[in-house]
Amino acid sequence: MIFLKLFLSFCYIGALSFGGGYAALPLIREQCVDLNAWLSMAEFSDLLTISQITPGPIAINSATFVGMKTAGIPGAVVASIGFMLPPFIIVTLIFLIFKKYGRLPLLQDILSGLKPAVVALIAVAGMDILFEAVWGSQAISLASTDIFTAALAVMAFTVMRIRKTGAISVILVCGIIGVLQHFVTGLLL
Repeated sequence: MIFLKLFLSFCYIGALSFGGGYAALPLIREQCVDLNAWLSMAEFSDLLTISQITPGPIAINSATFVGMKTAGIPGAVVASIGFMLPPFIIVTLIFLIFKKYGRLPLLQDILSGLKPAVVALIAVAGMDILFEAVWGSQAISLASTDIFTAALAVMAFTVMRIRKTGAISVILVCGIIGVLQHFVTGLLL
């Protein structure tokens, strides 16, 4: 039963992830955290970090990780195939349609209409991760704000946006800063 659930959940994610891996994040969260409770929100946040620093697309890395955590190697294979099958079918169909009708204004308008939805999906995922990192499961207030994490997030955003530093470098530096903060906090307590 778990294999069917993994397969169908990741088929759903794969079928609706227009715009790439980051657009899949709200769907992955919905299926893996909210509906099936395969991951906690903290585990989901960790999954994104791990998926970002490992080779390969973030969505397929997520499918493999969740499948492995839920049902071992067979689960990883089932979830990964479930995620890849719908896009393979969709891209094949789109190729055939565009080959014949690609210059029609209606198709161009459909693609233009999908862009704002993709931006919204990515923004929602980013906000969910930010809220989890800075406030955890607590109500959003100044008292519950993790100032260190918020400052580190602002610094990382600024370095990536202004200096155009790559994501892997920023993640590694932030990880090192987090380890240093852990040891300094441990020494002070």
